[in-house]
Amino acid sequence: MRRVYLDNAATSPMRPEVVAAMASSYAEVVGNPSSLHMFGQSAKRALEGARATVATAIGASPKEIYFTPGGTVSDNMALMGVAYACRDRGRHLITSTIEHHAVLHTCRHLESQGFEVTYLPVDKHGIVDLEALERSIRDDTILVSVMLANNEVGTVQPLAEIVEVARKRDVPVHTDAVQAIGKMPVDVEALGIDLLSLTAHKFYGPKGVGALYVRQGTQILPLIYGGHQERELWPGTENIQGIVGLALALKLACQEMDSEIVRIGQLRAKLEAGIHERIPDVHLNGHPDRRLPNILNLSFAHTEGESLLMSLDTKGIAASTGSACSAGSADPSHVLLAMGVRRDLAEGSLRFSLGRENASEDIDYVLDALVEVVQRLRELSPV
Repeated sequence: MRRVYLDNAATSPMRPEVVAAMASSYAEVVGNPSSLHMFGQSAKRALEGARATVATAIGASPKEIYFTPGGTVSDNMALMGVAYACRDRGRHLITSTIEHHAVLHTCRHLESQGFEVTYLPVDKHGIVDLEALERSIRDDTILVSVMLANNEVGTVQPLAEIVEVARKRDVPVHTDAVQAIGKMPVDVEALGIDLLSLTAHKFYGPKGVGALYVRQGTQILPLIYGGHQERELWPGTENIQGIVGLALALKLACQEMDSEIVRIGQLRAKLEAGIHERIPDVHLNGHPDRRLPNILNLSFAHTEGESLLMSLDTKGIAASTGSACSAGSADPSHVLLAMGVRRDLAEGSLRFSLGRENASEDIDYVLDALVEVVQRLRELSPV
């Protein structure tokens, strides 16, 4: 049976080059980067080399990069770190209704701690309402957090315009760029953002390691306390091998980005066109143009997403019904509902997320399988 992995937005397989680099680092880098002896200094050089690589990839300074255990921690550090640092000035934050739960659940926690959060609406394509943002900013607003690209539908936000609105009122902006990094050019200076979250396993790096960009001068407090590592913002002995893997994966993703945007975009277009040609009553979720090249989210009327997913799995095809962090939830996607998608269509949605290992033959196989699966499930449907 052919195996086709179309769930790269949940996690992507590590590149062989990254595995090899990490294995070499495990064998050769044995010291603690905080130690003064030559073993420690070797580890320190690996750490700072990786920091410089990440900084270059997003147009930042190395001293603005802080390594973390992943995207969720980076999001928590950004929101809570700024909120607690600025609470004497204000206790109001702004985010959108379609953020990842790493942001939304952090906002809910902050609300329980006496902060107030405004959740911006989005249009039918998942684009944040800029006028609503402008109306929502108050004298006590201390942070705006809007993701660069949505993890479920791939819609890319007008982040530079969002920053422009916030900057008029001197409000810093954080973006969850976990899905965007490695899939589209990201320059923190061009965007004007103050904080950015990323994680390695979305661009063919290891799980359990990420980074937070913090513009110099941004007020932020640590969430945990201990040593001096990461300039005390995230103390604890650094995951050197994971950080080495992150840096190499990001470097390679940036080197291949232009060609992969075209290649993967063509594969997605073939998949999308084939589905619409061969299966009736299918609806696109997300912006038709302003979206990541690798994500395709569709609703199949008169079907149920989990049944689609499990049926495809029996044929060796991996996709998802939405965010991996929401797997197991009986509720339809909060992203789709916020975009105004009917509940029955939201319940029949699938996300296909392509990656560097996919080929045109994979798309042919998926199309044949999907036609059969949808037809069978619709015949069983009482609707």
